[in-house]
Amino acid sequence: MRTVATTLGISLLAVGLWTVGLAGQGNMVQTHIGHVMDSFSGTPMSMGLLPTAMAEAKIAAQHAAFAAKATTLPMIQTHAGHVINAIDAAAVEKGPGLGYGLKKAAAGVAMHADLAGKAPEASAGVKMHAMHVNAAATNVAAMSDEVVAIAQKIRASTSMDEALKLAADMQKKAEALTTGADVNGDGTIGWDKPEGGLAQAQQHMELMKKASSGS
Repeated sequence: MRTVATTLGISLLAVGLWTVGLAGQGNMVQTHIGHVMDSFSGTPMSMGLLPTAMAEAKIAAQHAAFAAKATTLPMIQTHAGHVINAIDAAAVEKGPGLGYGLKKAAAGVAMHADLAGKAPEASAGVKMHAMHVNAAATNVAAMSDEVVAIAQKIRASTSMDEALKLAADMQKKAEALTTGADVNGDGTIGWDKPEGGLAQAQQHMELMKKASSGS
């Protein structure tokens, strides 16, 4: 009887561990969606990676606009530095940004969307929208490099006219970090390269969240 009871106990334990394992796996899609949308360790106030990216992008666009309207070369260059700070806090540490950086946050969005899509329990809808979010966020990271490159040119410029022209271009590209850009002129902004912005990433994150809940 003791042998039977022991065997039964081991079997029940194995089933229990297997069930816990499945439950853990079942949460992975929601976990990664949560990292993107709701909360992530290391971000300001532990915000989600996407809200963090959105906030940094807003600051970058604001200061790009300030640069475009500035009346002196030093003012243009100061705001160009603030744009860099919001995009890449490691490149310019002091400024109005949150200290995390748009590019880092966008890369995190891309990574966790990809991980959600690759989770064993991910549905077809989750996988599809994860791909869309990954593409849009990856494109934002690439666009942010372009904005930083323009800002660096402004900071190195000795010409007010040149700096103003660069600032106008920087403003347009900084705004596209959030809105995306209608590169092919078809009247719509897609989620993929080279058009997708944070707005497209957010749209498909919301669709992914719905797909993950079966709604």
